[in-house]
Amino acid sequence: MDIQSLKPAEGSRTKYVRVGRGGGSGVGKTSRRGMKGQHARNTVRPGFEGGQLPLIRKTAIRGFNNKRFAKVYSIVNVGDLEQLDANTVVTEELLYQNRIVGKMQPYGLKVLGNGELTKPLTVQAKHFSESAKAKIEKAGGKIEVV
Repeated sequence: MDIQSLKPAEGSRTKYVRVGRGGGSGVGKTSRRGMKGQHARNTVRPGFEGGQLPLIRKTAIRGFNNKRFAKVYSIVNVGDLEQLDANTVVTEELLYQNRIVGKMQPYGLKVLGNGELTKPLTVQAKHFSESAKAKIEKAGGKIEVV
């Protein structure tokens, strides 16, 4: 057996029916939609149940989702700053240019404390975790909240 000889199982693929066309298809005129009416005219929106309260409105929406209102920050860990040179002023733009941060977010930069830092750096960000502050200052660096 080779890839050229593969075929779908018998009867698993059916021919597409072009409704409303001539040529002996047997599916002309009303094209299986009956006579007149709303459903024949293709005007029923998805989920419409003929005036009855739709199922989508009957089911309860549980809880609150903060996705629309959430403040989105660019996140960087202290261990990721290790690849920068010593005594560098670290900004979100610099991290973006060095591809440490994938996308610049509207609320700025947030530094978290995962990893180790051995070089003194001046880090400018909106927020710092307590462990990130401790590790940056322990390595001889400075923290600037912008």
